[in-house]
Amino acid sequence: MTAQAETETPAPEIGQARLRKEDERLITGQTNWTDNIRLPGMLHVAFLRSPYAHARITSVDVSAARSEPGVIAAYSGADFAAEQGSLPCAWPVTPDIVIPAHPPMATEEVRYVGEAVACVVARDRYAAADALNAIEVDYEPLPPVLDIRTALQEDSPKVHEAGNKSFEWPFASGDLEAAFGGAPVVLERYYRQQRLIPAAMEPRSVVCSCVGGEFTLWSATQIPHVLRVMLALVTGIPEQNIRVIAPDVGGGFGSKLQVTAEEVLALLIARKLGRPVKWTETRSEGNMTVHHGRDQWQRIRIAADRDGRIRGLDVDLLADMGAYLMLVTPGVPLLGAFMFPAIYKMDAYSFKCTGVFTTKMPTDAYRGAGRPEATFGIERIMDELATELDLDPLELRERNWIKHEEFPYTTIAGLTYDSGNYEAATAKAKELFDYDGLRKEQELRRASNDPVQLGIGISTFTEMCGLAPSRVLGSLAYGAGGWEQASIRMLPTGKVEVVTGSSAHGQGHETAWSQIVADQLGVPFEDIRVLHGDTQVSPKGMDTYGSRSLAVGGMALVSACDKVVEKAKVIAAAMIEASADDLEWSPGQFSVRGDPDKKVTIAEIALAAFAAHNLPDGVEPTIDADATYDPDNFSFPHGTHLCATEVDTETGFVKIRSYVCVDDIGTVVNPLIVEGQVHGGLAQGIAQALYEEAVYDDDGNLVTSTLADYLVPSASDLPSYVTGRTESRAANRLGVKGVGEAGTIASTPAVVNAIVDALRPFGIGDVTMPCTPERVWRAIQTAQGGDQASAAEQHAARQSDQTQGNSPQGIDGGAA
Repeated sequence: MTAQAETETPAPEIGQARLRKEDERLITGQTNWTDNIRLPGMLHVAFLRSPYAHARITSVDVSAARSEPGVIAAYSGADFAAEQGSLPCAWPVTPDIVIPAHPPMATEEVRYVGEAVACVVARDRYAAADALNAIEVDYEPLPPVLDIRTALQEDSPKVHEAGNKSFEWPFASGDLEAAFGGAPVVLERYYRQQRLIPAAMEPRSVVCSCVGGEFTLWSATQIPHVLRVMLALVTGIPEQNIRVIAPDVGGGFGSKLQVTAEEVLALLIARKLGRPVKWTETRSEGNMTVHHGRDQWQRIRIAADRDGRIRGLDVDLLADMGAYLMLVTPGVPLLGAFMFPAIYKMDAYSFKCTGVFTTKMPTDAYRGAGRPEATFGIERIMDELATELDLDPLELRERNWIKHEEFPYTTIAGLTYDSGNYEAATAKAKELFDYDGLRKEQELRRASNDPVQLGIGISTFTEMCGLAPSRVLGSLAYGAGGWEQASIRMLPTGKVEVVTGSSAHGQGHETAWSQIVADQLGVPFEDIRVLHGDTQVSPKGMDTYGSRSLAVGGMALVSACDKVVEKAKVIAAAMIEASADDLEWSPGQFSVRGDPDKKVTIAEIALAAFAAHNLPDGVEPTIDADATYDPDNFSFPHGTHLCATEVDTETGFVKIRSYVCVDDIGTVVNPLIVEGQVHGGLAQGIAQALYEEAVYDDDGNLVTSTLADYLVPSASDLPSYVTGRTESRAANRLGVKGVGEAGTIASTPAVVNAIVDALRPFGIGDVTMPCTPERVWRAIQTAQGGDQASAAEQHAARQSDQTQGNSPQGIDGGAA
């Protein structure tokens, strides 16, 4: 090997499509999922859950269950009443918000089907489940509250004594009256965001042990650090006596961003019995009791000039909270408040959200958390405006979006977008999609009355992610900060341990974090190990959600690496007998300016610090470093998603013929991981458009409690995707933005816009999600209705209903 080859700088790790370090153990099952954990003397817990959506509990008798084979104990809510506290809501969005007490196990009243009323602890999970049948509970049924559109009426039954309204949160910017007054075009539309059930690959599971007053809780959670704090606050157990471990976690998507009843009760049961206990949900149990997502009715008005320029936007939301407010329930729809204006310029904007209680499972964060709902609303009504103005929907968007030379740009909602290039992303997407060619094919199909019509759907979107800064979260009354913490441990052998507060549940942190640190410190990728998910190993952190891991947690890594280099510089100067001011750093080593042969590597410095034989006076024998990073702003990925659907007008069947997405997520650390995140996000967004919906019957029973009823798509149900990227660097050292939620946020309106576009010749302006074959077929039949009115006349009638403030056809869950 030549001397030149020996000194060549290795290629940067950032940008390489590295295979994930963690996959070897994950995909072979050689890992520690929570349900794999076995502790000596461990017992198993099963919960008896309410069969009523709303009822008073008149008596609970667990005595017979205690005599069942293998049973160690059985408890009702009364057994925990003095110690279980109330499950926390960390986001009181208004000063007068109603936050009802939320006991982990019901004591007096149940408010949704599936709420825990008793439990059995047994030697195995089957004995525990069997013994539930011996528990006797008497209920006094109460009327359920299921429809947020009627829940606020005076004659509605009450979910809580204080009523069914939790809060009303308004936001306004600009002169809305002036924007709408005299506007040549004003449209009003109603859209339904159906209720969704997260379906992570790994069900929730909890194991808890108590030894000498110290508790260790293993949980399939996204938030070990937040969970530790909240468990201490809820139960009164000192925080320093609680250790929370999130082992490898098989997916979360927000469903594990929660402090659950089962986690609190596992802690209390372990304390009562002095034995370790485990609970793992069944899939049906999970569908009932994992917090749900979305569930909004949206009324949107838009005002525009005849040339398509947007003058104003007015949004009024009804958001279903479910029976209680969980960790961030009321804040989720408000995250969307800042995203309804999206990438568009306008003169005025108004937003109002009313949070409403119902006797259903509470809602909370689900992939995208408020931003998919907002993107859907604005992108749907942009298509409606384009139709009204007889403009190509892409042309309308281009007339209104922020141009690349205008960044940084402060939107009407008050957010400052740091970078973006919507023109570049759209141009690339159009080319990959063959937009013009598909439009021509669409014209031919329409002209020939082809029974299979072609529709083209568009979603040009942005999102705010990297959930922080702490000051902004504080101004929104959020109960915690948005910072993140990282530590770098330089080992004597030159290897590196990275400790991160970001707790992964499938994102590939161990790989991406290794790539970042390798470039910052010049240490080989293979020599870096990433530790996370254990509050004793990583004592500080704000965990993983809101596409914040890289934009916040990754930047904490960079800051920690900077501190390592600064500490190492002092020791390096002593080792090579030079002034620290004369040293130059290139990743992996220091050298003397003007004398490159005089150098010392970071590995040599780490060993010297460990030995501590000749350190300068006052220098501690370590170059390890910690850093906490709190960004000044959110990050704002964006992109253009284009979808072509073929809609069989005789059967209502929808086939996605092609799907193209071009996303701008700033600097890409690992393109392989990015592709996985995009594909997974698209699957969830398309699933909302076509397949998934949580359905309750008139008594408040969840009728989609199994995967036979709740339609999660398989690979065969989804198309192949064509993906591309443009790059506008974010205003941070790495230039990174975020990608975990982008596919979900953008894809739902793209698919629905494509379906509606295919049905425009029938005068159809909306199909309520999920756009099942039945709903599409019924929309067509209604449009060709018995009164023999032309499609155009029916469309005009629907528009008239909307402008008069009447509910559009389909607001009651129908098709169009």
